[in-house]
Amino acid sequence: QVQLVESGGGSMQAGGSLRLSCAVSGNSRYCMAWFRQAPGKEREGVAGISRGGGTTDYADSVKGRFTISRDNAKNTLYLQMNSLKPGDSAMYYCAATYSCSRGIADALGNPTGFVYWGTGTQVSVSS
Repeated sequence: QVQLVESGGGSMQAGGSLRLSCAVSGNSRYCMAWFRQAPGKEREGVAGISRGGGTTDYADSVKGRFTISRDNAKNTLYLQMNSLKPGDSAMYYCAATYSCSRGIADALGNPTGFVYWGTGTQVSVSS
């Protein structure tokens, strides 16, 4: 059974930076992504990365500000978030699936395709 444990969330003023981490138990060779969900809103795909780390994709709302990366030797996924905005406030979830064969952008639009989920870490950005 794969377990995903997020960390690194917190409260930050607009313009600041945070780095989220997701520790993966067992084999980390999955297509992985970060999703977020704010109160009253649907879960949104933020960033995704291929199994080997060579391919990434992002939601338009975070392009140029967020960077997803992974260290398979450490079984850890990261999300570096810069230039944070109040609109980035949400619960952030790490997710994994066996393959993103239709492309990462497609995977980000279909959260039900992800098999494993963490319990989330809260990010709050104040103006």
